[in-house]
Amino acid sequence: VLLEAVFLSVDPYMRPFSRVHMKEGDVMIGTQVAKVIQSKNPAFHVGSHVVSRCGWRTHAVSDGKDLTPIMSDWAPDVSLSLALGTIGMPGLTALYGIEEVLGLQKNETLLVNAAAGAVGTVVGQIAKIKGCKVVGSAGSDAKVAYLKELGFDEAFNYKTVPSLEEALKKAAPEGYDCFFENVGGHFSTVALPQMNNFGRIAVCGSISTYNDGTPQTGPYPHLTMIFKQLRMEGFMQNRWEHKHPESLKRLMAWLKEGKLKSREHITKGFENMPAAFMGLLQGENIGKAIVAV
Repeated sequence: VLLEAVFLSVDPYMRPFSRVHMKEGDVMIGTQVAKVIQSKNPAFHVGSHVVSRCGWRTHAVSDGKDLTPIMSDWAPDVSLSLALGTIGMPGLTALYGIEEVLGLQKNETLLVNAAAGAVGTVVGQIAKIKGCKVVGSAGSDAKVAYLKELGFDEAFNYKTVPSLEEALKKAAPEGYDCFFENVGGHFSTVALPQMNNFGRIAVCGSISTYNDGTPQTGPYPHLTMIFKQLRMEGFMQNRWEHKHPESLKRLMAWLKEGKLKSREHITKGFENMPAAFMGLLQGENIGKAIVAV
């Protein structure tokens, strides 16, 4: 199958993965929505679209093993780019973090940081669907305003509040039952003492540490975790790959019902992939960062 990229995904995980698992000269990893332009594989017809793990390339040849066809009942009025966002890996990450890791229950209070990103926006909206109080943290006033649009109960700009600790206490004086962690570092240190007894923490990302030349050290949360009997678990969405088809249908249904809204930060031109990636790590995007070829 010969593929031509239509939309390429720009994701924070590319930074730590490339540092740990890649060497200079490797093709940068990443997913894309691609169009089949030639095929010698009966499973993939010319003109059809797939989600591919071809990395940062405009064209690629595949034997079909690393390709996922776009769901057959994809709504015609929904952009295929959402297969890289709300109806794709970030949406699945949000869903599994909430349901499989946190086990979020109605009337609980959830904290999510990097809340205006591709995963965070979906986390907050699913938590509202489940009848929970949602507090979001983001890095600009425009992002905070967007979180309020999405229905977050409380949202604040962590860069401008005088005290992160006080902002967290003010947003939820009752404390937090669940914490969807995307940031790590100092934020995590301040947030953990705000957890309620038997609180659960889903560790999805640690974007505040991805560009560190020297690894951050301490403070260490062990006593807080012991006294409050907290549960913290790291996860990646591919653990539940067997659930993907059903999960994507649920996400699409919520989107069509208006319960899930989606926003994209689109950069045009394949040659602008590096600029889009650096912009993502500097917090330029609201919602999912996409490059349109």
